[in-house]
Amino acid sequence: MSTTTQTVRDIAMENRAAVRVFEKYGIDYCCGGRVPLAEACAARNLNVDEVIASLGTTAAASTPGDRDWVKESLASLTAHIVDAHHAYVTREVPRLNELAAKVVNRHGDTREELPVLQSKLAELGEELISHQGKEEVVLFPYIGKLERYASGNGTQPRNCFGSISHPIAMMTKDHEIAGNLMAEIRNLSQDYRPPEGACPTFRAFYVGLEEFEQDLHQHIHLENNILFPRAIALENSAA
Repeated sequence: MSTTTQTVRDIAMENRAAVRVFEKYGIDYCCGGRVPLAEACAARNLNVDEVIASLGTTAAASTPGDRDWVKESLASLTAHIVDAHHAYVTREVPRLNELAAKVVNRHGDTREELPVLQSKLAELGEELISHQGKEEVVLFPYIGKLERYASGNGTQPRNCFGSISHPIAMMTKDHEIAGNLMAEIRNLSQDYRPPEGACPTFRAFYVGLEEFEQDLHQHIHLENNILFPRAIALENSAA
């Protein structure tokens, strides 16, 4: 199969450094990553050969020590998601909300998009914090127990949701909602470009939003494309 016909999702899984290229070109590799690369490039008016060349260069320069989450244990992967991505969201949401309040207070009267952006950010933060709580309390511990059972180191875990595909479908829907809110924020901020002469707080706010988006994409990629399919396959094999 050629790279042009591979899905964006599969490329991101095979080449861990590819996510940096997809971020650079604005190619969705998490929620919308199940389309061929050629189709994803066409949707954004990108030269597919240029993107493929960038993927090759990035792969050659990737760090050998990067962890391959397709091969790591699910327990290690969920711990990484909690420690790296959940912790980041928990830390950044209050900071970004505070910056939003300052920017709206200073510029909201003259830039009507800012109060809307502030509202969307608050909604996104609430959505993600609630989502993470459900994962940390219910789904991730169950996946850990399921993995131990499948390896012969524990009893078959009980749950109140039947197949693990049910809570995973709910979490995937949450990701879609969060991704749509993040896209609205990007649009309202004109791709995180502050107006000419913007104050340092305004600029810091938009830098923070763009970094938040990048982390969210990586976070959702790890769950949608790696953790969730592996967990479903594990449950099926242990049945």
